[in-house]
Amino acid sequence: MPYSPDPEFRALYEAYTANADSIGAHLNARYGERSSDDPLLVTTGSDVVIFPGGGRPPLVESFRKTTRGFIEITAVSHLGVAVPYLIQLKDLDQPDWRRDAERLVDRAIRVRAVNSAGYWRDVAAVEAWRGREEKIAALVDYSCASTVDAVTRGLSDPDRFTMAWCRDHFLDRTDLADLPVAMNDMMAATFALVFLDTGYRVSRWLREQAFDWTRLMVIVTGRAGRPTAGLTWQTNSMCHLLWRASGERLDPDKLYIAPHAPVLGLDQLSSPEGAAEAEAQFRQVWFSTRTTAELGRLMYRDYPAFQRRIEAAPVVDATTATLAELPTVRSGDDRRAYVTRLRFVMEDPGQQLANAGAQFIIDQLAANGNRPEAVVVPGFDGIDYPEYRPSA
Repeated sequence: MPYSPDPEFRALYEAYTANADSIGAHLNARYGERSSDDPLLVTTGSDVVIFPGGGRPPLVESFRKTTRGFIEITAVSHLGVAVPYLIQLKDLDQPDWRRDAERLVDRAIRVRAVNSAGYWRDVAAVEAWRGREEKIAALVDYSCASTVDAVTRGLSDPDRFTMAWCRDHFLDRTDLADLPVAMNDMMAATFALVFLDTGYRVSRWLREQAFDWTRLMVIVTGRAGRPTAGLTWQTNSMCHLLWRASGERLDPDKLYIAPHAPVLGLDQLSSPEGAAEAEAQFRQVWFSTRTTAELGRLMYRDYPAFQRRIEAAPVVDATTATLAELPTVRSGDDRRAYVTRLRFVMEDPGQQLANAGAQFIIDQLAANGNRPEAVVVPGFDGIDYPEYRPSA
């Protein structure tokens, strides 16, 4: 006989929750009514949406794949990972590794042909990168050319195309005169450049909005990178960005990461009815979380309280062997720290890959009045990307 709870038990269960006419739903709705004029910010994996409250229409800023320069600079950033992937495919006797390698070589050659300072200045035209276009073009050309050379050599001599060779002569500092800049520096630079643009534009846009940061309610939702990533304040780059953009006025207790919240698509906001429905839905998500937190404070006020701490990141030195948190980058030439962050975001499935370059860039923008030209980009500023001339 199949199990089913007695209807009386189910009815008692639904009296408190799991029902639109329950005690919990009524309290959530009341909280929502009392705060209907407070601003609500919802950030997804690619957009930031502000519902100002009071029936006013939502405001939107996009920051990822739909933005200028993101695909281009990320495509180059991937070169540093694509070569180790090819080596792993070869070592696992994947029969298609040669075809994948030849395709990568072909596409990198084609990018070299269209890459120029003019492309970055006039086509990509990323405001935060203004004045850096010549050097970005040099970085792209060098990265593509050195990748083509490395993979071509690997195709002709697979026995020497090993992970040890990749670490010693491609990813990290090398003794090859024709490879003076390691790909780890290139990856650090490209990660940082992406977040220089994201941090600058989102911070500027947020500061232009006339709302009270102390009243702001925030929901961070949507997939941003791996499905396991970005589920805590320390692993989600938007948390630190919003907090710093607010001048640290945003109350961390009012920010909730909600991986199971409904999907928010911009097409929902195209009509007043759709926007109102989306706003009501996300206000319900926020208040259903807030209600429990506030009741916990009232019910257990004589017991130790929860408090979110925004702690300083650990510092790495030559003796550091392991870390439980992303390390801080103390300066643009703190190479051990910024390369360690590359390893950390790949190893920790909870991290967004963007965190490799996010925090150092955000903190510099906050300290310099959101002026991208004042930011030091690790792996980029102070490093010369020469024309790549491979030896025989």
